[in-house]
Amino acid sequence: MDVAELRELLTPEALRLLDELEPSGAVSDAVALVSRLRKAGHPPALVAAVLTQYRLRRKAEAKFGPFAQRMLFTQEGLEQASRLRVAAVHAGRFAAAGLTRVADLGCGIGGDAMAMASLDLRVTAVERDEATAAIAAYNLVPFPTAQVAHGDALEQPLDAVDAVWLDPARREGASRLSSPDDWSPSLTQALAIARQRPGGIKLAPGMDRALLPEGLEAQWISVDGEVVELVLWSGALARPGVGRAALVLRGDELPAELRAAADSDDVEPGPLGEYLYEPDGAVIRARLIGDLARSMGGRMLDPTIAYLTADRPTATPFARGFRVLERLPLDTARIKRALASRGIGVLEIKKRGVDIDPAALRPKLALRGAESAVLVLTRSAGERVALIAERCD
Repeated sequence: MDVAELRELLTPEALRLLDELEPSGAVSDAVALVSRLRKAGHPPALVAAVLTQYRLRRKAEAKFGPFAQRMLFTQEGLEQASRLRVAAVHAGRFAAAGLTRVADLGCGIGGDAMAMASLDLRVTAVERDEATAAIAAYNLVPFPTAQVAHGDALEQPLDAVDAVWLDPARREGASRLSSPDDWSPSLTQALAIARQRPGGIKLAPGMDRALLPEGLEAQWISVDGEVVELVLWSGALARPGVGRAALVLRGDELPAELRAAADSDDVEPGPLGEYLYEPDGAVIRARLIGDLARSMGGRMLDPTIAYLTADRPTATPFARGFRVLERLPLDTARIKRALASRGIGVLEIKKRGVDIDPAALRPKLALRGAESAVLVLTRSAGERVALIAERCD
């Protein structure tokens, strides 16, 4: 967002129009909206600014829920912002550690600062981009314990704070910055700051594990099955004896976390049992599959594949379970006949460790019938197999 668009947006007329618009995701409604605003005599620049925010608010509902309807956004800021539920978990960790004065260095649109301020933490939110800082200031107006500073995170004095939260900018416009040296602040700079004060550093979940420093807690977080971020915790925010953690947030269920001092050793592979388990992505990223398998009395299906198998069912928040109905060689004709014999017309296809395109396979199966199933394409003891299964939950 450039400053000219920001000026159009931060006017009483634009904000009033934006708040009066009815939520809708339909393209035809958006087109009609533009036409209506133009006919009402609103300038094209104002209409464009309002329409952009209208669309971003619809998109932001996935992360911010109903709070999105009173917030403002930039496209880049929304993409990098933490989901509100995740931000609330982070804020709770600061509060539980008794750290009440936090510098949010690289605050973006202010989502994490909102969560902290909602717990009455005193937050100084720092953002170097002028337009984004103004957006953050607007979003934080309801929170008297938060203030926004337009400036460089690296130049922010830390004398008056107990802790820091860093979310390095990993994009520049439409381009993703792949090198940690190019982030703002860079990973090296962020780690240096987190050594001065207890801190959390939010990173992409797929970051190269070779870059993880010793002595910090690494926590991978998933929301409804999607791994959304990795956080490195330092000082009083890092839990004693915890080097790796997988936090699973799913629906209305209570948060569940698997913790260990370090990467866990895998368990030995063994024969396919009656049940197959797909570990949550956070567990896989944290390399805690072995600990999960041992807690379930399970075994690896294949030494190179992140599937577990067991002879008895186990309810766990850290994996999704399937009851295996039939095992077949990975042969399209045989799979087609087996599905037809069971009357399978609705099929979920999962694959791991095999080079097959499920979208290309599906029409070849000629699915017919009223029954549903899950088809898992994978390897077992080095052999390519197809497993017809049903979900346990």
